[in-house]
Amino acid sequence: MGFETKHRKRDLEIPKHRQILLNTIEQDLLSDENIIAVFYGGSIGNHNTDLYSDIDLRIVVKDEVFEEYRLNKKQRAKKWGKVLFFEDFPWATYSIAHFDTFIKVDTFYFKMKDIQPSVWLQNIKIVHDTNGLVNDVLERSMRLSYKPNVEEIEFWRSKFFAYVHEAYRRTMRKEVYYALHCLDNLRISMVTAWYMEAGIQPNTFGDWAKIEGQRSKLQGWQLSLLADWHSSREPYEILNVINSIVPEFIKVHNSLCEKYEIEENPEKVNEILDMVL
Repeated sequence: MGFETKHRKRDLEIPKHRQILLNTIEQDLLSDENIIAVFYGGSIGNHNTDLYSDIDLRIVVKDEVFEEYRLNKKQRAKKWGKVLFFEDFPWATYSIAHFDTFIKVDTFYFKMKDIQPSVWLQNIKIVHDTNGLVNDVLERSMRLSYKPNVEEIEFWRSKFFAYVHEAYRRTMRKEVYYALHCLDNLRISMVTAWYMEAGIQPNTFGDWAKIEGQRSKLQGWQLSLLADWHSSREPYEILNVINSIVPEFIKVHNSLCEKYEIEENPEKVNEILDMVL
């Protein structure tokens, strides 16, 4: 990692405690007759866990007990170990529990009808599937590929323009944190575009998971650009970084328009960007 912290010894123990937690979770869930299926997504589903990987747990329950299980989600998590705190909303269908072993468990509850083929379900680990539902969905998911539609690309470029304009406004108002927030959204907008160009399902907007680091799907030059698009709180630097992002935006925007037969309209693009740059 290049540096050490006082928690290094604890961190090295995380994989052991994660396996203990997984065993406890499965002992609890697999004996429950109301649970139809249990599977993992995320790093466990992808078989590429590291020291700090979460447990992305998915539970399919019978329709008639779904609301009961949703309401009891926090009590259920407490059966698996010592929970330090939760960060989810009471009305949500998921629970995010942080355990005293520095492991986070994201638990999502589903009804049977919620499990549909998706590119998101191509990398999962199934540990319980009483009626074959999840295995069937996995097989059908593997036949899918991601292709952005016109609406996605239109929304992407519109939001890019909006964040460029808003970053300028906030910089001029000396609302620096807001301006930096817009700059961060411009960076992740570029990642979204790179993913779309490569036929990779983008993360939910704002989610930086696996964008950097050893599990990144980006090429080296893309990671280098992201690192270069860094700014201090100085207003001139914020605007300079935005200026340095624009050429790559123009390039990938052109590529997406050609690939998916969308009108590029470069004159309009320049008009929009020239308002602030």
